[in-house]
Amino acid sequence: MRRCTALAFALLLALPALAGTPGLSSQEQQISAAVEAGRQDAVALLGRLVEQNSGTYHHAGVDAVANLLRPEFEALGFRVEWKPMTHTGRAGHLVATHRGNGRGKRMLLIGHLDTVFEPDSPFTGFRIEGNRAIGPGVGDDKGGVAVMLLALRAMHAAGALAPADITVVLTGDEEDVGQPVAQARADLIAAGKRSDVALDFENLSHADGRDMGSIARRSSNTWTLTVRGETGHSSGIFSASMGDGAAFELARILAAFRSELPEPNLTFNVGLLGGGEQAAFDAGKTRLAASGKDNVVPPVALARGDFRTLSAEQTRRVGEKMRAIVSRHLPRTNATLEIDENYPPMAPTAGNRALLAKLNAINRDLELEEMGELDPLSRGAGDISFVAADVDGLVGMGASGGNSHADGEYVELDSIPRQATRAALLMHRLAQAPH
Repeated sequence: MRRCTALAFALLLALPALAGTPGLSSQEQQISAAVEAGRQDAVALLGRLVEQNSGTYHHAGVDAVANLLRPEFEALGFRVEWKPMTHTGRAGHLVATHRGNGRGKRMLLIGHLDTVFEPDSPFTGFRIEGNRAIGPGVGDDKGGVAVMLLALRAMHAAGALAPADITVVLTGDEEDVGQPVAQARADLIAAGKRSDVALDFENLSHADGRDMGSIARRSSNTWTLTVRGETGHSSGIFSASMGDGAAFELARILAAFRSELPEPNLTFNVGLLGGGEQAAFDAGKTRLAASGKDNVVPPVALARGDFRTLSAEQTRRVGEKMRAIVSRHLPRTNATLEIDENYPPMAPTAGNRALLAKLNAINRDLELEEMGELDPLSRGAGDISFVAADVDGLVGMGASGGNSHADGEYVELDSIPRQATRAALLMHRLAQAPH
């Protein structure tokens, strides 16, 4: 009761200060004031989330973060479910559902519970230095979850949440999706099919010091190349009976990838390679053991890497080009290419651009600078891509910061209320638009 009374008092104090934003309705001014009144609670929640380690493989830690968040959503009238993912080798997902009046846009809010920092990471704890909050996962994605909840709390305080139809999916394995992917993302995909709009609360992006809107994300695909050839004394290399050997065939393929594959919005990489008399990947294909001699032609060579695309059509086309290159074998060699499509692309669409235009209308009403389109080369893959074929979407609704996935990861504290205000007003307006 004290918290509600204090919030109401803060709202009354804040309303006169918002008289200079004539583009906002009276209720929208209340939403903006509620964000300001709740910013300290949001930072306190962020600290609790960061202090609880939730590395992707620390299942108990991911569960614990979900348990911290469950009452936060329930207090706002959401029905909260925990979706165990032991069958995919991961902890699980938190799904929270708020039923409104059924008339507005059905919204899907996406974030994640896990981080790249496992319990043995030396980067621990939560601290504030000036305008920065620092800690493992503070931006990716615990800051985004804090922004999400601050926005929802502000809508609730202003009476704007009641009519809104919102589903929240916080995955527990965004940093390393469980296998098979179809099962690991079944709940998210199903939520996307029930929605009209998706908002991804990962980090806000910048270009030239400006907040940017992100309407696209590229795919994440892995490839594995296995090359076989004849073996014997090196004096016989390139002969009719020996051929060119596995190492030269591997080199030919990789050189052809470099010269023939480049095109706009595509990147590709070789992350691991080796060959010799013996060569084998470990079970996770993140390590490779190889042995050989200078005077023995290697019978086996292996390589593994990734490639990223902006559309499903580009993924298909690049895969076909890679297979065609692999098929042009050097004498007495053979090679096979396996491609795993892990994260699909989120292509830039007219619907996504229209959603960014709605956000920019809010920026004008708040007297904030309009947000341009972020170059998709500047973002990695993410969960929103699994629903991109079914809904319009925006990426980067979370906090602004830096050093993501590294020691010293931080968020800028003043970005939390700015992003929460944008998100809350966008959700409020979408809840009033017919679906």
